[in-house]
Amino acid sequence: MLLVLPVMRAGCRASLAAAFLVEFLTHAPVLTATTAAPVRGPLGVAGAAADLYSHAGWTQGVRLVLVHGFAPEGKGDRRVREAAVLLARTGFDVAVPTIVGLTRGRLGLEDVETVVAALASHAAPTVVMAVSIGAGPALLAAADPRVRDRVSTVVSLGGYASGIEAVRFWLTGDYGFENVRGRVEHDPELLRMFVRANWDLLDPASQTLLERGEPENAARFLAALPPNLRRHLESLSPLRVARDISAPLVLVHGYQDRAVPYTESLRLAAARPERTAIVLVGIVGHVEGGPGLGWRAAADFLALWRAMYGLIP
Repeated sequence: MLLVLPVMRAGCRASLAAAFLVEFLTHAPVLTATTAAPVRGPLGVAGAAADLYSHAGWTQGVRLVLVHGFAPEGKGDRRVREAAVLLARTGFDVAVPTIVGLTRGRLGLEDVETVVAALASHAAPTVVMAVSIGAGPALLAAADPRVRDRVSTVVSLGGYASGIEAVRFWLTGDYGFENVRGRVEHDPELLRMFVRANWDLLDPASQTLLERGEPENAARFLAALPPNLRRHLESLSPLRVARDISAPLVLVHGYQDRAVPYTESLRLAAARPERTAIVLVGIVGHVEGGPGLGWRAAADFLALWRAMYGLIP
């Protein structure tokens, strides 16, 4: 029994990791068909609305705090609920707080406090999983001295490192880090959304410059950022606190990500290479399954499987 049980456990984790990835990437209900549904209920988190998806197993699951990306309905967003259910089916008790700033497309330091409060609500080691722009408050909270000792692992899916560089990409389509450079054509409405969300941080000249939705004007604006906006973006940059995170860091990013460029994960990994694993793949778009890259899809799946296998309790 002493020899067989560890092998059985490893096999179960391997199967769960594979089933999770198949359902995440293709929506085929492989994990759903083979595991029990979690129980969803309210979770007491100071100053925040939060739900807990309790793993339906023989033992209590390992706590995971899921920090969503842009989601107008917060913890009630369909995509957020689906992600929480899938993670809970693999053995986690998934806490999902509503990040208020990400319901309206504008982060603030108060959103970091929400994640800190979610971590403080549970004394045992906790995994933090950040999705997209949720990487900001998630990684800043994971570095906070009040709770960083409670964080066992931090996972970022399609996250950003620098607030300024992320905004540069959204407004102009340009991205880069070291010798990697590229450009994506964005819908001008993305620029207008940024202006509306941050109107009070912009002076009248900047408002006028950006209202037209032209990348050239955005580039001029970025070259001379208003000091208050620069401070705001820097304060929300995970890059600033990367070395203060004591837990292992796993960065997953799709090469074809059109919402946050993969160079942001490269930037973050370079800032804290120790105990940092970076998984760059073609079968993930932004925070969903992508088109894949032919024969490379199998290698990509294996890389994701290794990361998920190491995470599952």
